[in-house]
Amino acid sequence: MKKLRGFAWELWKDDCGQDLVEYALAAGLVAVAAVACMPGLSGTVNTVFSKIGSIINANIN
Repeated sequence: MKKLRGFAWELWKDDCGQDLVEYALAAGLVAVAAVACMPGLSGTVNTVFSKIGSIINANIN
């Protein structure tokens, strides 16, 4: 039983994979935020590209 407690304590203190988990959580948070912002930004982006396209067409023709 004492050996099991020692193993559990060593496992608890081990932080080798901590950085990877933190980066994965940060990447997941950025992905969720990007997906949440897409519906609101899509109209604005569409308007900007439409204006750029009309300016290019007006100057070419």
